[in-house]
Amino acid sequence: MSQKVIDVYCCWKGMYGRHESYHEECNPLSHVVCNYAKGRWVADTRRPLYSGLGCKQWLSEMWACRLTQRKDFSFEGYRWQPENCEMPEFERSEFLRSVAVQTRMQDKTVAFIGDSLGRQQFQSLMCMATGGEQSPEVENVGKKYGLVKARGAIRPDGWAYRFPKTNTTILYYWSASLSDLVPLNISDRATDVAMHLDRPPAFMRRFLHHFDVLVLNTGHHWNRGKLNANRWLDSQLPSHPRLKVFFRTISPRHFLNGDWNTGGTCDNTTPLSGGSEVVQHGSSDPVIEGAVKGSKVKILDIDI
Repeated sequence: MSQKVIDVYCCWKGMYGRHESYHEECNPLSHVVCNYAKGRWVADTRRPLYSGLGCKQWLSEMWACRLTQRKDFSFEGYRWQPENCEMPEFERSEFLRSVAVQTRMQDKTVAFIGDSLGRQQFQSLMCMATGGEQSPEVENVGKKYGLVKARGAIRPDGWAYRFPKTNTTILYYWSASLSDLVPLNISDRATDVAMHLDRPPAFMRRFLHHFDVLVLNTGHHWNRGKLNANRWLDSQLPSHPRLKVFFRTISPRHFLNGDWNTGGTCDNTTPLSGGSEVVQHGSSDPVIEGAVKGSKVKILDIDI
């Protein structure tokens, strides 16, 4: 998870840097467009970028592998190496603050909207931005975005945190379908809801003008919903020239000898047993690839 956040960081670095193309910023010695989805995993002793034991403040217990009885963690010692280009190392202070003429994420807001994959990416970025350390100075600004736990709810619809030193906000909002869901009876908590496929979530419509970077995803819940969200967003981007939007693909399945419902298992302890390199052309998720085609929304392809 954390390595793919680095891929986004590489793009952000160029977006707010000196080059018109974020590809050139990530590959300053070449004008060849870098395809981040094509490359390989390589061992790196500088990984992981944060401790799963130390980042309890941001990681959900169910995703904090270091807090379980798991003993094999060799998979943490790899980084993604794109083909024919280099990515700068993620350095949290550079990511948050202004550096020379490059403004990075100072005075900016990064928003993740989607399902549990987006939530994991949000938590991973929080761990990376804090170094996986307790950070009492980081402010909970969820109330500003209406992200408070409703009475009887297990959790709020999302979270928002602000780094006061650089005025950087990182937030997440849960929307499994990327469609507008409206209760049929607002006075009944158990009521059915109407899914408006022609409208993105009300949260996105309300707060879009606050965002500088928006990362969307929807996976197994409602694949077709992503089409309408992209079309609405594309129509809004001319009114928000500073906004950069990414659509991340579904993470690959890791079941062996079958899928989750056909006898497959997910107990492999050997990293990269299926290979370390991605060489195919085009996205592994043709639905998302088709949805962003012709729009200003960039695809963030996660193939391996």
